[in-house]
Amino acid sequence: MVVVEPDRFELMVSTALDGLPPKLGAAMRNVAVTVDQSSTDLRLLGLYVGVPLTERTSQYSAVLPDRITIFRHAICAICSTEDEVVEQVRRTVIHEIGHHFGIDDGRLHELGW
Repeated sequence: MVVVEPDRFELMVSTALDGLPPKLGAAMRNVAVTVDQSSTDLRLLGLYVGVPLTERTSQYSAVLPDRITIFRHAICAICSTEDEVVEQVRRTVIHEIGHHFGIDDGRLHELGW
């Protein structure tokens, strides 16, 4: 396990988001990415909650943003170095964004995410 301070971890998440291809980032709609700094549940690295873009219809309006949550303690618990945390944050952000685009866990794992 490695300890990463909350501000440093948030910067890692921001950097992962900034590293997305511009067209991918521009295609994201009504989604907020947050960091959970306090949960001690180590089962989830990230979580997507919402309606994937592939399932939105013309009835989709006036709804709260989808949420992608990245869990600091869970990620730090499986890493040994800060470089590993950076890579795991990047992988987790991409994985959860995949859900936003309607890609299920099985396909994400096939793709290496």
